[in-house]
Amino acid sequence: MANIAEGFATWSDLEFIRFLDYSIRSAIEVQSHLYAAADLEYINKNDFDIIYSKANDCIHLCRGLVKYLKNKT
Repeated sequence: MANIAEGFATWSDLEFIRFLDYSIRSAIEVQSHLYAAADLEYINKNDFDIIYSKANDCIHLCRGLVKYLKNKT
């Protein structure tokens, strides 16, 4: 979320897209850490599924916004 806010403050679509890309990568990184947490039994399957799904939602929303911004310019 911080990447999105920082990118929005740039007032440039290209810069905003760059920060949205950072956000997408960060969400994917969270998903990777979830696998490690599940393997080490720090979280259960239900929590894994919920958090993974929320990260996936963020990825899809950011990608949609990137697509919109690229088609706008």
